[in-house]
Parts: sequence; structure tokens; C-alpha cells
Amino acid sequence: MKKLFTILLLLAGCSSCLADSSELSQQATAFYSDNNHVRTMDIILQINEKERSAQDWLLLGNVLEDNGKNEDAVYMYKKAISKDKKCYKAYYNLGNYYLERGQYDSALENYSKASKINNENPYIYYNMGCAYLRKNNLSLARLYFYKAIMFNANVPEFHYNLAYTYHKMNKDRLAQTYLDNYNKLTSQY
Repeated sequence: MKKLFTILLLLAGCSSCLADSSELSQQATAFYSDNNHVRTMDIILQINEKERSAQDWLLLGNVLEDNGKNEDAVYMYKKAISKDKKCYKAYYNLGNYYLERGQYDSALENYSKASKINNENPYIYYNMGCAYLRKNNLSLARLYFYKAIMFNANVPEFHYNLAYTYHKMNKDRLAQTYLDNYNKLTSQY
């Protein structure tokens, strides 16, 4: 009941009724989950900058990135990390930012930090594999694609990129095996 009342207060614009920054953070997370970026930003900006959690900074970065303000998002991800060095999602998002810009060493550095904090996230390993593939380091690309598959064998792209890596390594039989896996997984959807 309290949560519903809080949501009603936020929708009515009565932010002064809410003093608890953690409650505001929860509301911001809920609005972000509903893809309501404007309300997410409005709520987080109500939290005193010194009281913002790493999650708050991460959400600000995500909203900015979702709206094409990538440089500002990077700043927010770094603020999240400065607030909590174990905020693996901020490292992961920075890795994605650098990967998209062809800054593979910076991407790998951030993915490596993320994997030390959360060593069971297959997407971290998948993106590390992508970075190594783009650097043409096929043996490390293969290792990280395989690691991603170990944690989640149901993602077709993991198999496809491993097949492509094996193909580039002239290991066509292994490439075909993972391409077959990819085809099986995509036919299920």
C-alpha cells in the first residue's frame, strides 16, 4: 500500500513528501523498467548528488545512452564506479561504449573488471570474444565465446560467433558444429 501511495505522490508531483533517497532510487528503477526515461531522470535528479548510489548514476548513464548522449553516459558510468568499485554493470557498459568505437583495449579492460566482479555473466565473455575477434586474436576470441556458451548455451549469437571464429581459423568441421547449433537455436524461435 505504501508503495502505491508513493507512486501516486510521484505522479502527482509531490516529490517534497519523499525524503528517503533509497525510496526515490527504487521509484527511478521502476520507471526505467517501464521505459519512462523522463520520469527516471526527474526522480534521480531529486536525489542530492552526494546521496546518489552507484545504481542511481548507472541509471542516469543508461537513460543518457538510450537517448544518444553517449559522452554524458560515460561520465555517469564513471561516477557509478567511483561510488562503488564493484558496480560491474558500469564497467560492462563502458566496455560496450569502447567496443562500439573500435577502442578494443579499453573495452577489454572494462570487461575484464566486470568479469572479476561477476564471473558468471555470459554476455561479458561474449563481448570480450567480440573484441578479440575484431583485434583478430582468434584464439582468445574462441576462448571467450566458448566461455559464454558454458554459462548460457541457449543464445544463438554465441554459437554463430564461435562458428565464425573457427571458420577464420580454418577449422571448418568445428565451425560447422557451432553453425549447426546456431541453426537449431534459431529454428526454435
